[in-house]
Amino acid sequence: MSDDGNSPEDNSGRRNFLIGATCAVGSAGVVGLAVPFLGSWNPSAKALAAGAPIKIDIGKLKEGEIIGPIPAWRDKPIFVIKRTKAMLDVLNADNARLADPESSLKQQPEYAKNETRSIKPDILVLVGLCTHLGCSPQFRPVIAPTQFDAEWKGGFYCACHGSKFDLAGRVYNRVPAPSNLEVPPHYYESESILVIGEDEGIA
Repeated sequence: MSDDGNSPEDNSGRRNFLIGATCAVGSAGVVGLAVPFLGSWNPSAKALAAGAPIKIDIGKLKEGEIIGPIPAWRDKPIFVIKRTKAMLDVLNADNARLADPESSLKQQPEYAKNETRSIKPDILVLVGLCTHLGCSPQFRPVIAPTQFDAEWKGGFYCACHGSKFDLAGRVYNRVPAPSNLEVPPHYYESESILVIGEDEGIA
């Protein structure tokens, strides 16, 4: 990687993120994408790009809200979602339609390889990049029929190419995306401080 940050790989990653972000905000009726970032980035931009962990204050995050997409870790946008009880209740009601409901591929730490793909059942942390071509999917939490899915149970929809993911970031069958959304390493420093980019106890 060159020091000026203008390598082909950097430019490609930024281009994919911008395309994805445009798709994400270009559709009317998307809930939660405008929720402001609640924490602060202590590391420099260069340190973040290299993979330095970040801390986010999620103390004011309300049920049904999302923080993101924010290019917060390794130049990747991060989603943090606080799921409601209704979201958790329907989480595994449609597993037959999912390509990898058991999260068999290694796309999450072992502590997030469970039915909620999370440490705390209500808090979901994801890398906000579609596993198809790196666009940023929309958060579509409403549990109701949509124009793209008559049996929609809430989740993430990539308007760029039509990929769908449930409220745990698990990909649906017969969509362009080949796998679930990635869960980054993370832990809770306190009840309200979320650390993204490393596991607890790892310096």
